[in-house]
Amino acid sequence: MRALLAFLLFALTLSAHAEGAKPLPKDIQPIPEPPAAPAGMELDPAFEPQVTITKRGEDQVEEYRVGGKLYMLKVTPPHGVPYYLIDYRGDGQYSRQDNLDSGVRVPQWVLKRF
Repeated sequence: MRALLAFLLFALTLSAHAEGAKPLPKDIQPIPEPPAAPAGMELDPAFEPQVTITKRGEDQVEEYRVGGKLYMLKVTPPHGVPYYLIDYRGDGQYSRQDNLDSGVRVPQWVLKRF
């Protein structure tokens, strides 16, 4: 039974390897350049994030700003895993997050300010 399973696995890998060895067609065309952005859709450099890297003690701190407003800090200790301090509401209260891809984030839009 094991010999039959090993033979079938070998046959599948052999056929997959032979299929990948096909020659390329001779009429391949290069990919065209992407079209230019429509008028009025140019990126404003004020909305590009600016990153400032500083040292605080032994920690390396990266400050991320958009439009001059600080919205995220990445702190990298000399021995350990980096963590992030993120201002989700824009009120200067930072919450710590150890990984940017940890969990589901609910969209948080400002509807009205009083």
